[in-house]
Amino acid sequence: MNKLKIALVTINQPSLTAACNLVPYLYDYQVDVFGKKDLTHNLENLNLYDKIDDIMAPAWEGYDAIICILAIGAVVRKIAPFLKDKSSDPAVIVINLKLDKIVPLLSGHLGGANELSDIIASRIPSCQNFVSTATDQTNTLAFEMFAKKNDLEIHNLKELALISNSLLNKKEVEVLTYDSIFQTIPNKENLKLVKEQSSNLCVNITPFDSPLLTFKPKVFLGIGCNRNTTFEEIKNAVFSFLQKHKLKIEQIQNIASYEAKADEVGLLEFAREYNFDIKFFYEAEINALQGNFSTSQATKFFGVKGVSEPSSILVSKYKELIIPKEVYENKITIAGAI
Repeated sequence: MNKLKIALVTINQPSLTAACNLVPYLYDYQVDVFGKKDLTHNLENLNLYDKIDDIMAPAWEGYDAIICILAIGAVVRKIAPFLKDKSSDPAVIVINLKLDKIVPLLSGHLGGANELSDIIASRIPSCQNFVSTATDQTNTLAFEMFAKKNDLEIHNLKELALISNSLLNKKEVEVLTYDSIFQTIPNKENLKLVKEQSSNLCVNITPFDSPLLTFKPKVFLGIGCNRNTTFEEIKNAVFSFLQKHKLKIEQIQNIASYEAKADEVGLLEFAREYNFDIKFFYEAEINALQGNFSTSQATKFFGVKGVSEPSSILVSKYKELIIPKEVYENKITIAGAI
């Protein structure tokens, strides 16, 4: 995993001295300190600048977080021209000279400012983190944080404010999703699991497109095939499957099959071509699964409940089948799970 890149911005001798004191607490991050020349410091490297405006643009584009040791008002003025969207703006944090007060100023949730500020405050004795986001202060679910922690792709982000404010105001919000995902939501206060939308206050957690605020989980494919099925045949079948269900190859987290298919050259080549860490499951693992599966030739030949459906469930995160087995060219079976 790449280290978080932090731009640590100073403006005078006191702030540079504070930065020198702060750097040891940022030991597990990639930190670049910016300051003016002819100032005293003990850093191995100091990135010099003449005007602070000169470094804001490259810092905005090249770093995950910007920590400023200067007045909040000055920071607001300097970052204002670069503000775009909460999904892409970096975390911006302000910390005082004594390093005992820290403020996550921008991108508290998706950008990670709140979390980074929490970590820094926990490392510095007597440092207080002044979080201003209402969901954090009231212990209310922040859907964007749930999405971030669970690697859910966010769509229609403009609808998030309505949903968040509704939860803060104790209004019921419908969640259109699968029970397996709903059960993982940490704080379900004022949330209602539904199978059909009946309110404008509704979020959708599904890999499929929706006009609602949507959080897309990754999909896992189970693939079965006849002996000596080629790479091209498997590729064509998978992409036909994706096109039918309006999914993208980037949404597929991994693929799986039955262990008897572990030497299928075409299947292995497909996994290599698309960087999948293909998993193969044994008879005991497949037959231990509860529930009914589509009729499969694998039951006759291998004594297993199936290949594509069981293997998709076994490799998946939430263990829920969402697309039952489909047959392509009478030789390839594909199923999808989340």
